[in-house]
Amino acid sequence: MLTGKTALVTGSTSGIGLAIARAMAAEGANVVLNGFGEKGAVRDLVAGIGATTAGEVVHLPADMAKPDEIAAMMAEAERRFGAVDILVNNAGIQFVSPVEDFPVDKWDAIIAINLNSAFHTIRAALPKMKAKGWGRIINTASAHALVASPFKSAYVAAKHGIAGLTKTVALETARAGITVNAICPAYVWTPLVERQIPDTAKARGLTEEQVKQDVILAAQPTKEFVTVEQVAALAVYLTGDQAKQITGALLPIDGGWTAA
Repeated sequence: MLTGKTALVTGSTSGIGLAIARAMAAEGANVVLNGFGEKGAVRDLVAGIGATTAGEVVHLPADMAKPDEIAAMMAEAERRFGAVDILVNNAGIQFVSPVEDFPVDKWDAIIAINLNSAFHTIRAALPKMKAKGWGRIINTASAHALVASPFKSAYVAAKHGIAGLTKTVALETARAGITVNAICPAYVWTPLVERQIPDTAKARGLTEEQVKQDVILAAQPTKEFVTVEQVAALAVYLTGDQAKQITGALLPIDGGWTAA
């Protein structure tokens, strides 16, 4: 479905971003990976994903907190492939603290990576998308783009900002053949989440299953984690012609969390 298209996915050396990159490659797209990782492991990722697609796979390790590096990454992607046809803004970090104790450097880093980076990538990608009359921008938001949780002020603020950015750019590009949407997952089963469970169980005197059901999934009525493959499948769907009238949407994939 995506043969001849180029997809750039930020934060794609692990977790949700990696699953989206793999799914785009499986549809024939050229894929630009972005993210940190040990050099050999990243090289193996590029080779492994490259073996699944007729397109080309490259890794551009821009730091998404640094506008100059983002600009250089977008320019290099355009130099190699002509344009970024599909932009997936997925890079993100988290820090948890009461507002009055929230470290200023952590606030600035979360806003820079989770929100500002999307502005910089979108700003760079839009001219070529408009010239071609086709583009897909997909922002990985969160259930926290729709509802709040305590002690996550920077993350919630950034994700609410992503929601507003998504809607605004969708309106600006509504007649340009470009769609702009945000996927809003709840807790997704990733290695990062999995690694937290034993320590949380020990700290709270709970079993690991109790941590999953009563702590992490407390707000999700289905009591099931979202999978990275489910998020990736929705991202791929949004690139297709069948989704061309979906734009400016905040699409929950949250086990019913935001239904209440």
